[in-house]
Amino acid sequence: MSTIYVHGLGYIGLPTAAMFANYDYQVTGYDTDKAVIEGLRDGNIHVDEPGLRAFVTRALESGNLTVSDEVGEAKYHIIAVPTPFDDETKEPTLEYVKDAGEAIAPHLRPGDTVILESTVPPGTTVETLQPVLEESGLDAGSDFALVHCPETVLPGNIITELKQNDRIIGGVNGVSMEAAVRLYESFVEGEIYTTADATTAEFVKLVQNTYRDSNIAIANEIAKLADEYGIDSREAISLANNHPRVNVHQPGPGVGGHCLPVDPWFLGQNADNLDLIAHAREINDGMADYVIDRLEDEVGTVVDKKIAVLGIAYKGNVGDPRNSPGLKIARQLQTRTERIESPVSADGGISNSIEVTLSDPHVEDQTLDLLPLEEAVEEAEAAIIATDHDEYSDLDPQWLSDQMSNDVIVDTKAVLGTSWDSTTFTVVTI
Repeated sequence: MSTIYVHGLGYIGLPTAAMFANYDYQVTGYDTDKAVIEGLRDGNIHVDEPGLRAFVTRALESGNLTVSDEVGEAKYHIIAVPTPFDDETKEPTLEYVKDAGEAIAPHLRPGDTVILESTVPPGTTVETLQPVLEESGLDAGSDFALVHCPETVLPGNIITELKQNDRIIGGVNGVSMEAAVRLYESFVEGEIYTTADATTAEFVKLVQNTYRDSNIAIANEIAKLADEYGIDSREAISLANNHPRVNVHQPGPGVGGHCLPVDPWFLGQNADNLDLIAHAREINDGMADYVIDRLEDEVGTVVDKKIAVLGIAYKGNVGDPRNSPGLKIARQLQTRTERIESPVSADGGISNSIEVTLSDPHVEDQTLDLLPLEEAVEEAEAAIIATDHDEYSDLDPQWLSDQMSNDVIVDTKAVLGTSWDSTTFTVVTI
């Protein structure tokens, strides 16, 4: 059976390595973080994902998956490294992709295949990765296959979606494309779509997430307009979606995770025509301030108040806080005063002009001062629900009222339902 090196053992790389290993490939998982490697050798799974612990453990115990902090030879090299994004410059950092290519090049042999799965701006495979790999003296497309095959999975359901989702495979030529198809068709149950053009595959992945981000921006703008008319935006959207050619998403506090806040900027990275898409990004990024404005409509200025932000994960029932709207709301709350006490990072803040507490039943992050729910809401003037965790849908209004000093909730995800209308709470739904 073919050998595989998976470069990067994070949210995508580790499940991917385990998937191939559980389909009887001989897989080596490589990561530059020695703590990750040592932890996996000890059986510690560092990625929080339902079912992943047992899935990875099975792969490790079978002997099909091993981990290493050194790169070696393999028939396939799969790159699943981070591509960090600078929020100020709106530019990606592709150093990890280059580093992976540099690590692979000395071990590259004729007939091998290199697959980039990391989400990247269009052109990265051929303009950034290919020249680094060709420092080996081999030519992409003739001596070795080079492909982009983006992942499209959703945290909370990664294992299932790795198998069932359709895949897009774009090679630098037809031979490269076919080499990757043979590998992925061994476990992918969805359709495999191909193009002899890596840049098209990169572009398509970004279009998918840009569509979702822009649709959410439309929903958020509709929510703002509906508020001005005194209309329930979610009811209006639900009714509008009865039309066979209308599918408006739901409004909320903005978007999070690695993809939706980032991929639209990747899409326009080397282009001049990012207009509507850029405005959609501004709308979604501006929702944190809008949420606070709605809060202040009910409680007045947030200065000298305690505000509890419930939900620091970017998505319901997962523990991933990357680019989360909840954290953005917390930071924006703090900027409403000149000097603030910050629970957002362990080393932040030295004032008491506003107290922002954070709570999340799923997130485990030592850099955040996360509190148990009861402590976070104790004597709070208001609470903001920023994530649709099941735990928040099950909140007892009487219990919560007993904890808080004022019965005000901004429910950005509409998790509380109409039963709260008959309670003492003022519930503001976005």
